[in-house]
Amino acid sequence: MCTVVIDVADAGSSRLLAVRDEDPERAWDHIGAWWPSDYPGVVGIRDRRAGGAWLAVNPAEHRLAVLLNRADVLDLPDAASRGSLALESVMGRSPAGIPRMHGFNLLEATPDAARVISWDGIALRETPIDPGVHMIAHDDLDDPGTPRIAAWLPRFRATDSDAWVTLLAETAELPAEDDRAIIRDNRPHGYPTQSLLFCTATVSDAGVEVHDEALPRPGRWKAE
Repeated sequence: MCTVVIDVADAGSSRLLAVRDEDPERAWDHIGAWWPSDYPGVVGIRDRRAGGAWLAVNPAEHRLAVLLNRADVLDLPDAASRGSLALESVMGRSPAGIPRMHGFNLLEATPDAARVISWDGIALRETPIDPGVHMIAHDDLDDPGTPRIAAWLPRFRATDSDAWVTLLAETAELPAEDDRAIIRDNRPHGYPTQSLLFCTATVSDAGVEVHDEALPRPGRWKAE
């Protein structure tokens, strides 16, 4: 149930804010070059258990990708890990065909364009992201049926991207289990995941800048 806010400029450059939800018991590593043999030069947020990435950046190619889980209709006990998707994406290899994976939204950004590739177990779809501010979580881009998007997309659109982290702090005034919350505790909804960190990034012809920051406690903006 991760969340991404992205601002796509008319020229195609993008700024984004991404919040990662995951099981706190699942170890992860801050941004680093964790895949020197298979993905030389690529940096990202690594999931230690599966070895994949939630967010990945190819600095040489000015590519960024973020993986968000999505509900699907498949029962796949032997499904392949989705952790390779962001890594493959920033190498220029986007998913195609019929992935033997559970559902996902893969956000891809380059200096020229941004898009979301979605897989729900039935169809693999591509949604180009038009200029402007948009949000995506576990369903479609700007989905008004997603409470946090309905609640906060107008505010993000009205706020300069330089102040998005301040607005994110404001969203955290909601209880973390509230359906409208972006800093989340999904345990009351039947999932072990909680918000663990957020990233800010800029993708442009000048390159990709990305910064990550862990929350002081899972599902909480403040330490207390």
